[in-house]
Amino acid sequence: MRKLPRLLLALCLLYSPFVLAETVLKRGNGTEPETLDIHKSSGVSEANIQRDMFEGLVTEDAFGKLQPGVAEKWEISADGKRYTFHLRNDSQWSDGTPVTADDFVYAYRRALDPATASDYAFILWPIAGAEAFSKGEQKDPAQIGVKAIDPHTLEINLKAPTPYFLGMLMHPMAYPAPKQAIEKSGKDWIKLENIRCNGAYCLSEWIPQDHIKLVKNPHYRRAAEVNIDSVYYIPTEDQSSELKRYRAGEIDITYDVPADQIKTVEKDFPADFRSTPYIGTYYYALNLENPAFKGNPKLRRALALALDRDILTDKITQSGEIPAWGWVPPVDHYTQQNMEEKSLDKAARTQLAQSLYAESGYGADKPLELEILYNTSDNNKKLAIAIAAMWKQVLGVKTSLRNEEWKVYLSSRKQKQFQVVRSSWVGDYNDAHTFLSLFKSDVGEMNTSGYNNPEYDRLMQEAETQSDTNKRREALEQAERILLADTPIIPIYYNTTQHLISPKLSGWENNVMDVHQTQYLRLKP
Repeated sequence: MRKLPRLLLALCLLYSPFVLAETVLKRGNGTEPETLDIHKSSGVSEANIQRDMFEGLVTEDAFGKLQPGVAEKWEISADGKRYTFHLRNDSQWSDGTPVTADDFVYAYRRALDPATASDYAFILWPIAGAEAFSKGEQKDPAQIGVKAIDPHTLEINLKAPTPYFLGMLMHPMAYPAPKQAIEKSGKDWIKLENIRCNGAYCLSEWIPQDHIKLVKNPHYRRAAEVNIDSVYYIPTEDQSSELKRYRAGEIDITYDVPADQIKTVEKDFPADFRSTPYIGTYYYALNLENPAFKGNPKLRRALALALDRDILTDKITQSGEIPAWGWVPPVDHYTQQNMEEKSLDKAARTQLAQSLYAESGYGADKPLELEILYNTSDNNKKLAIAIAAMWKQVLGVKTSLRNEEWKVYLSSRKQKQFQVVRSSWVGDYNDAHTFLSLFKSDVGEMNTSGYNNPEYDRLMQEAETQSDTNKRREALEQAERILLADTPIIPIYYNTTQHLISPKLSGWENNVMDVHQTQYLRLKP
């Protein structure tokens, strides 16, 4: 049989109906990632990418529900303290080597090592011995309750029954880590030439402030079911620019929608717009090391009561957010707590705020001067302007604003270089503990205010070691009441999420965790 010339053969292949074009997804992703190191990052933008690159013992499906991941099954002991995970035989790193129980042992020890300086180390503290090792109180990593029984069997022992433990394992801190790559390359293990992934995608390109490109991992256990070949994560701090790019077809999924454009978006893109409840709280943290706030709960409370949360959500954010008079948003098996003053009308709250302000040593002849720090974002700026205006009108506070891009903002926040800082917290699992644990005095820099109350710590310790679910819930609720009375933070609203989703995209399912792994999405030509 006569062979076709090479050029003709190439043209035949190019135009063959059986040759499919590469499917490329472009996702707006808010801020430029701080890092992709699973033990060093702390933001939602990083976690979005890491969920595509790595898979833990358990994972989430398209609806955000827990599913088996690297572990195909597990058993839990009768006392709820020992978990035995059986790992899949087909789970591999992107170089084709198997993912083993030792990869999890190594990852958890690295995450908890004080030398790693992970902000999220406390996530793993329910594991026996983890907290003491993380705090440097004992130096032997073998005392951490995680061990490999064999390459495909991992045993984890907890210090007490922990109802949310499986959900916690979906957090990037609980992913496996490629020991060989990290020990060879150190902090550079996450770079393109060194990285190994075990998720549906792996890093292909990173151009700072432009995009991060991931490509399908052929060694992923479900690679045959992954529809999208590559995904671009695009930094989109400027939400107005992101919207313009969506309108131009340059982005398939927006990270957010500008608050002042929502009504227009609902009109122009009724089928594309998604607004759903989100397990998160937007708040302002007060630096308790600052002389104005240290030992002055009346001033802190005055600032909290001076805010009209209904106006902030109805007129400023305009995205269906729920005004927050408590810290923990709606979660399973928990009764929401609120500041006592929620029941007062606006006039009574205003009068009380002014009285507390005067009692704390401030007034027209001695106005408080504050600076609000926020990370660059149109919505953050608009809220800060509105809050500053409310503090001025109700109390006479003189407020200035300071915005910083994400990495600089994180550094300022960690080093307590602020008086008041815009913050938000998104639950890592559907349980009140993921919110309340943030203000234990020993969790480090994630306790943004530097809050320290021994009774609060005692109640959290009780909840973390309590096997009776009702007593556990009561301890958590009492802890939140103490937190709200002390007012180290000012809750502003419970989150909703807004996205624009291209009509060419399918597989996006709304869920309160707002997690949407690319592997579950499909993109039409």
